[in-house]
Amino acid sequence: MYKYTCLNPIADVGLKVFSKEYEKVEQLEDAQAVLVRSAAMHDLELPEGILAIARAGAGVNNIPLEECAKKGVVVFNTPGANANGVKELVLAGMLYASRDIVGGMEWLLDNQDDEGIAKKAEKKKKNFAGHEILGKKLGVIGLGAIGVLVANAAAHLGMEVYGYDPYISVNAAWNLDHTVKHIGNVEDIYKTCDFITIHVPLLDSTKGMISKEAISMMKENAVVLNFARDLLVDEKAIVEALEEEKIGCYVSDFPNPITVGAKGCIVTPHLGASTAESEDNCAVMAAKELRDYIENGNIVHSVNYPDCSMGLCETVGRISIMHKNNKGMIAKYTTILGDADVNVSDLTNKGKGEYAYSLIDVDSKVSDDVLEKLSEIDGVFRVRRVK
Repeated sequence: MYKYTCLNPIADVGLKVFSKEYEKVEQLEDAQAVLVRSAAMHDLELPEGILAIARAGAGVNNIPLEECAKKGVVVFNTPGANANGVKELVLAGMLYASRDIVGGMEWLLDNQDDEGIAKKAEKKKKNFAGHEILGKKLGVIGLGAIGVLVANAAAHLGMEVYGYDPYISVNAAWNLDHTVKHIGNVEDIYKTCDFITIHVPLLDSTKGMISKEAISMMKENAVVLNFARDLLVDEKAIVEALEEEKIGCYVSDFPNPITVGAKGCIVTPHLGASTAESEDNCAVMAAKELRDYIENGNIVHSVNYPDCSMGLCETVGRISIMHKNNKGMIAKYTTILGDADVNVSDLTNKGKGEYAYSLIDVDSKVSDDVLEKLSEIDGVFRVRRVK
């Protein structure tokens, strides 16, 4: 019987992915797998029995990735599962910024008791009329699952779309609308686009990338949209630029004292992925990732270990080894197995930065003593008998 726990409420449709071989437990100490959304895990002491953590969402800032990697705990996320919900809100953000819909609705509420509101609205509406997005230039920074959907949708709405992503994947490139122009220098987006939307992960290299310098390059009517992470943008600099009317508008999904109520800021209460469909999709993907890892040893969509998959095990057994990405490790494993008269029928090894993962299918049962010898190799974090 496998055991899992949820640190946040997880959609029932996701929990139904688990078979009768799984039991939900309340205590972290009793679990092998963890499902989480926004719960902070940095201060939690991870029990030795935890094998995997699945974040039902894309961002993993709330999970201690390095600590997990060193303990042999694989961390998953669910890229693309909530992409459509975020895409739709980005489009709404562009429309709100273009037409001053918010200002118009606020004016109506302020004058709701006026019996002549209909006539007055006809005279007042020119103040909220705004512009259409058709033909405007949109710069999409980051062409992952969300960025591609935003770029394609904007192109279908008649916008002139520019995409910037020096690390664009082959799949993303194939899925990108042919009219989207790929830009090699992000500064070209800052200088030429009417709308700029950012869709990159929060890393040391991306933190504050929409800086005071970047903002200074933008057009006076530029609209910056941030539905990725608040720390990607120097929000003090952007509020200052708005006050000085150096740019047009800032649309953010991350409320804080800097932006809420500030001139030119439209802020939503972190609604990007908060749709019923997105939560269901994330829950289902997270549960499937956990099952595939626990039952088959396969890693798909990990953020701290390399993706590595050998499908279903059709041999007598399978073992998995999480280890440092050092040379000579495979030779050590095969030597120990060979000395124990265990034949390796198939093997795969993948590396990702400092960490690596090996899956080994064998034609005979591997004893606990052999597993212990493998775990004693310098640089090995965890050895597990998958089958």
